[in-house]
Amino acid sequence: MSLRNNGRLSRREILKALSMCAAGSAMGPLLTGCRDGLNTPAALEQLGGVRQARLDGKPRFLIVVGAVGGASIVDSMLAVRASETTAAGGDARKLNTFADAQVQNVDGSPFRAVKVEAGVLGSIPMELKTDQLPFVKKYKDSMLVATSTGTSVNHVIAQKRSLTGSSAWRGRTLQECVALQYGAGFPLPNVNMGNQGFSERGSDNSLPAYCYGEVVAKPSFWPLGLDGMKGIKDLPSRDVVNLTRVVRNSLDSQSVFGKTFDDAAALDLWNAQRTSGQSALEMQELIGRLNMMPDNPETPLSEYGLSSSPDAERLRAVFPNYLTDPVEGQAALAFLLIKHRVSVTVTLGPTFNIAMGSSNQFTNPPLAFDFSHNEHRSVQAFMWSRLMETIDKLIELLKSEPFDSSGESLWDRSLIYMATEFGRTRTRQEGATRFGTGHDLNNGFMILSPRVRGNTVLGGVDPKTTLTYGFDPRTGAPQPGKMEANEADIFSGILTAMGVDTSGSGLPDASAFLRT
Repeated sequence: MSLRNNGRLSRREILKALSMCAAGSAMGPLLTGCRDGLNTPAALEQLGGVRQARLDGKPRFLIVVGAVGGASIVDSMLAVRASETTAAGGDARKLNTFADAQVQNVDGSPFRAVKVEAGVLGSIPMELKTDQLPFVKKYKDSMLVATSTGTSVNHVIAQKRSLTGSSAWRGRTLQECVALQYGAGFPLPNVNMGNQGFSERGSDNSLPAYCYGEVVAKPSFWPLGLDGMKGIKDLPSRDVVNLTRVVRNSLDSQSVFGKTFDDAAALDLWNAQRTSGQSALEMQELIGRLNMMPDNPETPLSEYGLSSSPDAERLRAVFPNYLTDPVEGQAALAFLLIKHRVSVTVTLGPTFNIAMGSSNQFTNPPLAFDFSHNEHRSVQAFMWSRLMETIDKLIELLKSEPFDSSGESLWDRSLIYMATEFGRTRTRQEGATRFGTGHDLNNGFMILSPRVRGNTVLGGVDPKTTLTYGFDPRTGAPQPGKMEANEADIFSGILTAMGVDTSGSGLPDASAFLRT
């Protein structure tokens, strides 16, 4: 016996139920069970119900890592061996398959780990040795991989859609949803150090202003701009400066510009930010608490009345290239923003620009993952290894910090989403070991958190084609052959794991993402 999507029995099922009643069967539990079986969050909304938020009154933290250029999931946790493609009837020599020995199993896990050695990075002569196995083994129980089919192979458009679920909920980004849920009262709830589409705000203009991202271009120097007075020599007292600010604001409001645009929302926001907003930031002493720079002759902080964060020395040891490698600097700042309860969501990630470490070694090739156009295998291996290493260090820092006196760490309340715009094409010239790839809608995402269903692959890979296939977002059941766009499922799954109240959103039920 089943229920229609509107929650009602058909006429035939009603007659069947009545006949069962006449035979003395207990129908109440049966009918209730049938109805509850269809009462997914989305169905409840259609029937006038309300979704229940998974909340405990404490903030949770979302970290988005924008894997710029197309991080291919079949070059990492869902890699395919050549022998598997051959056994399935495919042509392994013409597809992006690996020599069997390069794809390592992870004990007790559906994940795989790739090991690559090469003498080039794309077209750059460089010794390359990468092995994903230590990372995957370490985090498999907090790792979920969800296969995906996107809707754009344009970098900027696809990047933004990976954050909005292709406008799944009024065009809001994941970060804005988390900031709305948990960010009220935080100084800067949503800090965005990403670039291109990963740094764009959503299209829902009805949200409170604090939900939108505060864009940060240079994480190592940005904290120095969080106080309008500190760091300036021979400055009058704070009281005097505050008086000049009052005079300035009064003159501005009486100016031609101020009177002309007196009722403009943008000007109202600007005035609020430089009055109550600015003073609130300055009271937090963030210029010191977030400052990773050392006090030395090159950066004489004490000469200007400044100091380093108490965590600065430790962070410089963990991220020694924080000044030259943008991703290391971003990860260090992300930790401080979360530790000091400045933000509930932080976005970071590489750019398309070249980055060099202190030893003159590349830390970021040109175009990041998109350098796969030039040479796929080595670039994917390098970039996956680079981001896994940074994510590992960030997680260890979050694990080391208590959230409160309950015994939880910051990591216990965090989720890392490695967003990327698309996958890469699967074909190569027959037998080629060095080959370039283009953009492909077919891919998958890595999500790390104690809050997700760990050691899980949602969906799967067809070994004959090396293309991923979909899954039921509510049950997690794999659906071989399903290739429809599922950006909204990924979006909903992350919000579900984050405990965000999605009442009224119309999002699909993505319970399969949640740890049970």
